[in-house]
Amino acid sequence: MNAQRHRLFLAAAMASLFAAEAARMPASAAEATKTAPGCVPVGRWIEVASGETRPVARVFDRLARRSVVLLGETHTNADHHRWQLHAISALHGRNPNVVLAFESFPRSVQPALDAWTRGELEEAAFLEKTRWDEVWRYDPAHYLPLFQFARLHRIPMVAMNVDRALVRMVREKGWAGVPDDAREGVRDPRPAETEYVEMLRGILAQHWPPKEGEDEKSAEIALDDPDLVKFVQAQLTWDAAMAQKIAEVAKGGGDPLVIGIVGQGHLQYGYGIPHQLSGLGIEDAAVLLPWDRTSDCARLKTDAGRAVAETVFGFVAPQKVAKAPKPLLGVMIEKGSKGGVRVAKVVDGSVAAAAGLAADDEILTAAGYPTARLPDLIDIVQRMAPGTWLPLTVRRGDEDMEIVAKFPKVQ
Repeated sequence: MNAQRHRLFLAAAMASLFAAEAARMPASAAEATKTAPGCVPVGRWIEVASGETRPVARVFDRLARRSVVLLGETHTNADHHRWQLHAISALHGRNPNVVLAFESFPRSVQPALDAWTRGELEEAAFLEKTRWDEVWRYDPAHYLPLFQFARLHRIPMVAMNVDRALVRMVREKGWAGVPDDAREGVRDPRPAETEYVEMLRGILAQHWPPKEGEDEKSAEIALDDPDLVKFVQAQLTWDAAMAQKIAEVAKGGGDPLVIGIVGQGHLQYGYGIPHQLSGLGIEDAAVLLPWDRTSDCARLKTDAGRAVAETVFGFVAPQKVAKAPKPLLGVMIEKGSKGGVRVAKVVDGSVAAAAGLAADDEILTAAGYPTARLPDLIDIVQRMAPGTWLPLTVRRGDEDMEIVAKFPKVQ
C-alpha cells in the first residue's frame, strides 16, 4: 500500500471514530438480538449495571463525592450539551469546588481559557484566541452556555486535549516514532484492553482497502498489522493525553471535582479515558452518557456484561431539522506548509474533483483572498451561492496554477 493511500484510509477511519461518536460494540454483541426500544425512559437516570431507575437527587448526591465525573456527548447534538449543563449545575450546587475539563481545547490555548473565566474576553475574542474554527469547528452555540456558566461562577476551565498534529503523527509513525519534544508532555499510554483493540479493528475494517482479488467484505486485518497498531496507538494517545491532564488537575491540590466534557467514543465501556485514569490511580471516575430512546438496548452492555456507562439518561431521538445544504468543495483539509491550506483528500464526484484539485495541493487563495488558515477557506466556500464559480490559486509541487471550482445550480 503506497504512503498516500495509507494516509487517506487511516484518516477516514479516524474521522469515522471521532466525528460520528456513534455508540459501538464488539462485533459479537452488535449481532445480538435487539431489545425493543425504550429500555431507558425519557427523562430518567438509569444505573446500567442494575437496570434500575435512580432519583435525580440521589444520582448527583453520590456523584458530587467523586474525584472525576465524565459527561459524554455527540458533538453535534444540542440536547446533549443542554444535558451536560444540567449535570454541571447539579454537581456545582452540591460541590462548588469543581473544575471543567474540555476535549474541545488543546493545551496550547489554556491562557485564553484563563482569561475568559476571569472575565477579560468577550465571546468573539475568546473563540478567536482558542482557534475554535480551526481546532474544533463544531457549532460554538452548543458549547457557549457551558463556557458562560464557568465564567459566571468563576469555575476554572482546563484544556485537556492535544494538537491533532500529534495524533496524526502517531497515526503515521507510531508512538515510538514521535520525538519526545513533539509529544506535548504526554507520557506513554497504558496498553489497550483486548476488547478495545477489537472495537478499533472493527472501525478500521470499514475503511480497509481489500487486497487484489478480494472483495471488501472478506478483507481482514491481522492484530499485528502495522496499520492497526498505529491506529490503536493514535487513539490511545488521545485518550491518555486527556486522562493525564484530568489526573494532574485532580491530584494537583485542593481536592476538586473534575468534570470532563468529552465525546462518547472516549468513554464507552470504560475502554478509553476511564482505562487510562485507572492506570493513573483514579479508580472512582464516573461515566455518564446520554441515551437515545431508539438506540439498541443490547448496546447497554457487552456480552461479558460490561456496562456502556455507570449511568445513562434517556433522550427523545434527535429531531431532524431540514436545513439548506451548505456549499461543499469536497476536500479534507489541514494546515499547509507553504502559507496555504493543504488538501489531504479529494472526495470523488465533488466540486473539487471536477475542478481538478488533487491530494497534496496547497490552496493559497480563494476568490483572491489568502487562505493561510483553515477557517479562511471554509468561510469563503460557505458563502458561495449555487451556480457560482470560485477561482483558486493552487500550488502543486513547485508550480502555482489557477483552478476554477464551479458550484452546481440547485436542482
